[in-house]
Amino acid sequence: MLDVSGVEWAVLIGVIIALLAIDLIQAWLRPHKVGFKEATAWSLFYIGVAIAFGVVFGLTQGWTFGTEYFAGYIVEKSLSVDNLFVFVIIMTTFAVPEKHQNKVLVFGILLALVMRAIFILLGATLLNLFSFMFLVFGLLLIYTAVQLYRHRDEEPDIEDNAVVKGARKLFPVSDEYDEGKLFTRVDGKRLATPLFLVLVAIGGIDLLFALDSIPAVFGVTEEPYIVFAANAFALLGLRALFFLVKGLLDRLVYLSAGLAIILGFIGVKLILHWAHEDISTSVPEISTPISLGVIVVVLAVVTVASLIKTRNDPSARAKPGSLRAAKQRDPESH
Repeated sequence: MLDVSGVEWAVLIGVIIALLAIDLIQAWLRPHKVGFKEATAWSLFYIGVAIAFGVVFGLTQGWTFGTEYFAGYIVEKSLSVDNLFVFVIIMTTFAVPEKHQNKVLVFGILLALVMRAIFILLGATLLNLFSFMFLVFGLLLIYTAVQLYRHRDEEPDIEDNAVVKGARKLFPVSDEYDEGKLFTRVDGKRLATPLFLVLVAIGGIDLLFALDSIPAVFGVTEEPYIVFAANAFALLGLRALFFLVKGLLDRLVYLSAGLAIILGFIGVKLILHWAHEDISTSVPEISTPISLGVIVVVLAVVTVASLIKTRNDPSARAKPGSLRAAKQRDPESH
């Protein structure tokens, strides 16, 4: 059992808030187009911070927990890349000006951190009170993996999203962006801007990803401190990573399939852990080093296979995958 003091929690949260403040200052107060060099520098910085934390954490708390942190971080980082696919779709669907994309990403990351913190607290409480929740989480991940694999070549329909539909019903939306405003006035009427809808869509997507990612990382470690740290450091680099790789995301054609395999594997790991604890100790468990190895190998194979595929077939384009079939639209209805 990991023994974490209040001071250690305070230091971790303080570091996260400080890094978030840097992002907010850059994106909110100085909206601008992020170039390749700037995106590369910030991506390397956040990855370096995450690795440095893991090394210090492993040296002070032991490498059993250190390995759990790195496994959790890699899982969350890989899931966050899939999150980027959806962010790109949202930006494209609503034609977000480049100077405002920074602001949207920071809002998305901040909201994702809040949601995941809530789900981490809820998940840890449920796992401590009811051991069968390992079975529930495991089955949830396997279901998600199957659905993601079945619809791996599809894109989520942002306009068909229930949250976006609800926002459109509650607030009339203007046609134009009014700088960075969420609401504007047109002919004396108060209207929401497209930027407001973008933030609503980002929030809805963050909620869905939190529902998947938290059970996934609890499959690697049961320690809330590690779960929060892995999520936080994986998400903090998301803004810079978006601008760095958005032109390369189309080439990761097998990413959704790889993530489905990883989620399914972690789901099986959770079910085996439940069976080992509640049914019989003779049921084997999957250790964290093995989990880390499987995750790294799957991601490596997926990346190499994707690059080979797109090199041989330049027309191939990656899709983020969806948890349900795309809604068929009647072409005559438009």
